[in-house]
Amino acid sequence: MNRNSIFLLGLVVLTLLFWIEVKAVLGDKANTFMNLEDDLTDLNEQLISAQILANKLDRVYSLFEKNLALSAKDSLAEDASMPFMNDLTRMMDDLEITLISIKPKKRIDKNDHIISPYELLLNCSYDQLGKFITEIERSPRLVGIDEFFIKNGVERLKSNTSESILERQDVELKLYTLTLVKNYKRDPYE
Repeated sequence: MNRNSIFLLGLVVLTLLFWIEVKAVLGDKANTFMNLEDDLTDLNEQLISAQILANKLDRVYSLFEKNLALSAKDSLAEDASMPFMNDLTRMMDDLEITLISIKPKKRIDKNDHIISPYELLLNCSYDQLGKFITEIERSPRLVGIDEFFIKNGVERLKSNTSESILERQDVELKLYTLTLVKNYKRDPYE
């Protein structure tokens, strides 16, 4: 036989020995390893989902904690909740919004919740108003905005020539807090 035939036969024998050794030593371990990687990916996705769910449940707990009154006489359900008004004024101070007036209105009793309306008169720019509404939305209290009215008539433009005065607007804002009441029973003496 010539050299090339011997070399080719040796190469085929070594290749066969390599594949036999791979099958004998590793066997089906490569497939098992790939399956384990897939399982690990699935478990990581489930872990991330569980962490997200736990975070949302914490937010739900916080939402109930800040908005659930034990009775209709709870301080959270008062007509003028001081903690809520303090939060509002803190937000306005942080945003440099001028509070002209704040008027708590008579609360509205429903079957399982209480609505506490407020009327605010503010002086701020459009940007500050948008940031204020965003902060209210982030608040742990359930707050709704009924309406707002920006006093920006032609007479204001005629009477003021200063650009800094025209930049800020007077805004009437009507909002309310919603308080959930546990075991709500209407007091017959109210």
